[in-house]
Amino acid sequence: IGLKGTIALTNSNEDEAFNLMLSSGQLADIISYKDSSELEKLGRDGGLIPLNDLIDQYAPHIKAVMEEDDRFRQACYSLDGNIYYIPKNQELLSAEYWWIRKDWLDKLGLKEPATKQEFEDMLIAFRDNADELLGADADKMIPYSVSYDVGWRAATLIESFIDPDISDKEYYVNGFDDRKLTQNGTKEGVRLLNKWYNEGLMWKDFALYGSGDTTEDDNLKAGYVGAFTHNWDYPFRNGEDSIQANLQRLVGEDAKFVAVDCFEDSKGTHTKFTAGPIDRKLFFPSTNDEPLASMLYLDWISDPEHIQYLQIGEEGVTHDTLDDGTIVTKASTGDTIQNSGFNIDMTITCNGLKLVDPEITTKSIAYSYSNVDPADVETADAIAKTDNRPGKNVNVGAISAEEGMGDSLSSKRDIVYDTAVSAAEADFDKVWDSGIEEYLGAGGQAIMDERAAKWEATFGSSDMLP
Repeated sequence: IGLKGTIALTNSNEDEAFNLMLSSGQLADIISYKDSSELEKLGRDGGLIPLNDLIDQYAPHIKAVMEEDDRFRQACYSLDGNIYYIPKNQELLSAEYWWIRKDWLDKLGLKEPATKQEFEDMLIAFRDNADELLGADADKMIPYSVSYDVGWRAATLIESFIDPDISDKEYYVNGFDDRKLTQNGTKEGVRLLNKWYNEGLMWKDFALYGSGDTTEDDNLKAGYVGAFTHNWDYPFRNGEDSIQANLQRLVGEDAKFVAVDCFEDSKGTHTKFTAGPIDRKLFFPSTNDEPLASMLYLDWISDPEHIQYLQIGEEGVTHDTLDDGTIVTKASTGDTIQNSGFNIDMTITCNGLKLVDPEITTKSIAYSYSNVDPADVETADAIAKTDNRPGKNVNVGAISAEEGMGDSLSSKRDIVYDTAVSAAEADFDKVWDSGIEEYLGAGGQAIMDERAAKWEATFGSSDMLP
């Protein structure tokens, strides 16, 4: 049986790409997409194949996950009782992490920062000691680096200004933009970034380089950056071409980035508003004329044994096994190369390492990166599991005001963040407030209003989900 393939639409211009696929009729049999409101609409309009019977009869592994994980099961169903998509399960609910040059701390006799103020003091020390830290390259000093996507990259700092006890309702109503633009508290987080920018503590050119540009990574590899934010394992990725490997080849074996967790919230904890346990959604468009074959494939690739093999490969080729069962991954090329970490682009129903034995999974994460001290990975992993508040899957039906708004509002959001961070301190309030007003007027307020109305129609006066 021949399938027409699987396609995963990326975050960049996702809505535009999806609409082009729909209008052209050139659809794969299985599609991975993020916008559940759009899928709800397509399901109601007959554009998706209901999957209930296929799962019940032909997908024992997918059904087992639904029976074991209530959050996964709830995320599958639309309000009409049909299952139109299968969520991709997040195995690691990670936030963005703050990485600092440990060798620079040691050289200046500084301890790792434990608070916002200590982090700022560290950045000032980096700036003021550029000659000692970088010598002839002192003019290239970047105490803290962030990209044009401020709302994602500085998320942990921004979230420390949000009420850690925020109600599910408020978080949902303001949550269409996953960069927290309209959450209460975000403005004050950006105000701090604006202060750092104007005091020469941030990369001046952060807003000039868009998605896919390597300039920031090149600065990191060259050793010009004292701190940055990114995914929980970002310095370790890509083997010999990782940030860590390049840095050590150029600067020395002691040069490395380590993760810190130093942005306290109003309770003195370090709440991180992580993504929910559900990632992207897999669905069959109505043009799929082999739905049974598609479901058999998805279930086959969801078998725990198959997931494990795809993620770690063959013993001695892509991994070794320690005496206690811990898996140590090895870089590979040719036919055995993995195109993404843990092959998550292949294990399309599972995002993150998921071995058959959960205990071995936890142990193995620390050994998943070549030429990296497992202790550094363990530290990052521990931070990933500290004070997390995972998002909940709110099912109130389709929000019509959201349809087709993803790309346009995301672009406006980035402009608000970038211009506010780089504004003169005296102009910050004016720049931020006018940017938010424009964002809300372009559709943001209509989305929030409809979300509030749908919440109240579904959950009544309750502000919290069970």
